[in-house]
Amino acid sequence: MRAIQIRQTGGPEVLELIHLPDPQPSAGEVRVKAQAIGVGRADVLIRKGTYKWMPNLPTIPGSEMAGVVDRIGPGVDPSIEGQRVLVSARELATRGGCYSEYICVPAAAVFVLPDAIAPAAAVGLPNFQLALALLRSAANDQAKSILIPGAAGGVACALTQVALARGMQVIGTASTPEKAEFARNNGITHLVNREPAAMQQEVMACTGGRGVDIAFDHVGAESLIACLHCLAPLGMVVSYNIVQGAPATDVFQTLRSLLGKSLAVRTFSMHTFDEHSAVRRGLMQAAIDLMASGRVRPIPVQEMTMTDIAKAHILLDQGQSLGKIVIKPCPN
Repeated sequence: MRAIQIRQTGGPEVLELIHLPDPQPSAGEVRVKAQAIGVGRADVLIRKGTYKWMPNLPTIPGSEMAGVVDRIGPGVDPSIEGQRVLVSARELATRGGCYSEYICVPAAAVFVLPDAIAPAAAVGLPNFQLALALLRSAANDQAKSILIPGAAGGVACALTQVALARGMQVIGTASTPEKAEFARNNGITHLVNREPAAMQQEVMACTGGRGVDIAFDHVGAESLIACLHCLAPLGMVVSYNIVQGAPATDVFQTLRSLLGKSLAVRTFSMHTFDEHSAVRRGLMQAAIDLMASGRVRPIPVQEMTMTDIAKAHILLDQGQSLGKIVIKPCPN
C-alpha cells in the first residue's frame, strides 16, 4: 500500500510517499480501504513536531479517513464487512495513521456511515463534532449570535452551519475576497473587517450595539483581544487554537478593563474528552445525524491526490486553504 510518512519533523518537504505491506487486521480489528482522507491542522502540528500529544517517529499522520471495511479480524461481527465507515484518530490510541490507503483499527472505533453522506463529506464530520463540542463548551443555550474570525476554514465552516441550524446570527471575518465569497456561500450572516478596531465597530453595528454572545477564536494574537471587545455582557471567547501565537496584550488586564460586562475566556481542546468515550462518540453521532438529515451541509472540499500532500500542507501553513482539504488515494 501507499502511505505518507514522516521520519523527522519540519516543513512540508518531510512528508514522504512510501510503499508498505498491506496491513492485516488482528483480533477485534477491521481493515478500512480509504476512499477519502482528510487533511487538518493537527496533521500540521504533528509534522512540525509541536503537537502536545506527539506520536513516536517515524509516523503516518492523518486524523480522518472515510472508506470501506474490506477485511475483518477474528472475533469481529461479520456484518460490518463491506460497510462504509469513518475512521477518526480521536478514537485511536495514537493520533494519526490515516494518510494511508489502508488502516487497521479496533472494530469499536469506527462510525458506520449512512448512504446520504459521501466519502469526501464524511471526512469533514470531525469538524462538525468539534463545532458541537465548542458550542457545548460555551455553556450558553441562550446565545443568539457568534463571531468566527477566519470564517473560510474547515472548523469555521462547520461552526457556521451548526450555529445557523440553531437559529443564531453568525458574524465572521475573511482575509481575502476569495475567502469572503467562500464564507458567504457557506451561509454566514455578516462579514466584518478583521482589523481589531474596525471589527469591534462593525460587530456592534451588526448586533444593534449589543455585541456577540460567543466568539470562537483559532487565530490568537491580537485577534483574541479584538474578540473580547466584540462581546455582549456575560459573553465568552473560546480559544481553540493560536495559529498566530499568544496575544502580546495582557488578557486578564483586558478582562478587568471590561469588568462591567463580566466577560470570560475559555481554552478548549477535543483532548478534554479523551477519557470520555460516550461523550466524544455521542458528539460524532450527533454530527452524522445532522448531516444525514440535511440540517447542515457538508464542508466544501479541495480535492487533491497523495502526491499533492506537500502542496496541501503549504496551503495550510500559508492560511490559504478553503473549507476542507481532502486527499483521494492513488488509483490502483
